[in-house]
Amino acid sequence: MRSLLFPCLGLLFFGLFSACGGGGPDPVKNARDSNAARIDSLQAMGRPTDTITLSKPDADFLVNAASGAMLEADLGRLAETHAANPRVRDFGAMMVKEHSEGLEKIQHLAARKRVVLPDSVSQHQQKEITNLQKKKGGDFDKAYVQMMVDDHKSDINEFQKQASQGTDSLTRVFATGSLQMLHRHLDSANSLVNLLGLNRMPTQPISPK
Repeated sequence: MRSLLFPCLGLLFFGLFSACGGGGPDPVKNARDSNAARIDSLQAMGRPTDTITLSKPDADFLVNAASGAMLEADLGRLAETHAANPRVRDFGAMMVKEHSEGLEKIQHLAARKRVVLPDSVSQHQQKEITNLQKKKGGDFDKAYVQMMVDDHKSDINEFQKQASQGTDSLTRVFATGSLQMLHRHLDSANSLVNLLGLNRMPTQPISPK
């Protein structure tokens, strides 16, 4: 009975967080908090994390990976409609396809590990989408490609850390298996930088997802 109770408690925490706050709760923070509450409850009951229940860092990784995949797909859809250069539009289409496929893998793994995922991007990520929506043509191409380079660099660092330091074997396998795709995306984005003749500015730190 307890095995069914604790996942439900996690979902309940998530629902309560989502229902509160007229200013609009952050779905990514809510997911992290829900997972942390469930893990704390298990540990308080003397039930340490096991092969099903992840540690907080591993759960956070899946939450971040899910929000990142949603962001890449959303921005890719924008590129398909807003970009002037056909190669940028093609790159956007690849982002939609491959990050949507990646999100499905994350969702499958999260369900297996009883991890609550966000149903949309974070507030910060939504601001990035909104700001990019205001740009058109060549201005959009430059801003989007710059974002893709910076974001994939951040993703690679995060996935490499999980691949080497994660405590759960399945999340380490997933992170390791995703790195080839992320490096390929970064290479493609860097090719677009050269194509567009962008003068690279110093890379700004990527805000947490």
